[in-house]
Amino acid sequence: MWERKIIQLKMGVPADNVTTVTAHPWVYGLGQQTLNGVYLSPDNAVRWLAKKLVSLADSMDVVVLMVAGQTYDEFMTNLEPLTAVFPAPAFKQVSRLARSAAELETVKMQIPAKAENSLPDPLPLSVTTTRAMSTAAAVASAAAVGSLSLTGLKASLVDFMEQRAGLLSEIAEAAGELAGKSASAWVFTSTGSGTEMVRELLTDIPAMSSIYTAAIMLTGSDLSSIRRMIHDSDHAGA
Repeated sequence: MWERKIIQLKMGVPADNVTTVTAHPWVYGLGQQTLNGVYLSPDNAVRWLAKKLVSLADSMDVVVLMVAGQTYDEFMTNLEPLTAVFPAPAFKQVSRLARSAAELETVKMQIPAKAENSLPDPLPLSVTTTRAMSTAAAVASAAAVGSLSLTGLKASLVDFMEQRAGLLSEIAEAAGELAGKSASAWVFTSTGSGTEMVRELLTDIPAMSSIYTAAIMLTGSDLSSIRRMIHDSDHAGA
């Protein structure tokens, strides 16, 4: 069944082997394209996921995480915390595409169109051959006579150990910060075959009045580590 839950990372979560299916406005053939933007309702998103789920023959664990909003601002307010806690590529992509679309609309209103024959803005030149030559030059410089002296090696080793200690400290600090973060999302969890779970998935789909939606469906033989990230919420919104 669908429930409003809190998603929070725990220390030592193992990496499960999972199959993921995503639903968001920029999935080809799914989102509704209009002159004012791209939209996707929770109903259409969940039905898209259900079509994928029905092909599942074996008994599997299924977890669906979904955020939605009636406005762009509400959608981003719900999406950003979930992306920070659970930065699945799909959520990061949706966040990036949504921001780009909003920024593009702002730019269209603020910046006059360039003349048809004007030059584009300058960008750093970077092609595979120039990058290869730059890398080769850097390697040659590092291997130059005098750069591998004993004194230099000792100094480099000291620098490496200091950098390693700093990186380990940053990793531990970042892990602590992640463990303290949480996000609210609509969550569906179940175990069984595809046909058994489709009926559950399509029952009481939440946030039906929303026009922006992003969801990810995870399937696997054992998603217990994912389930441990899901906690009860005292406030279940509509």
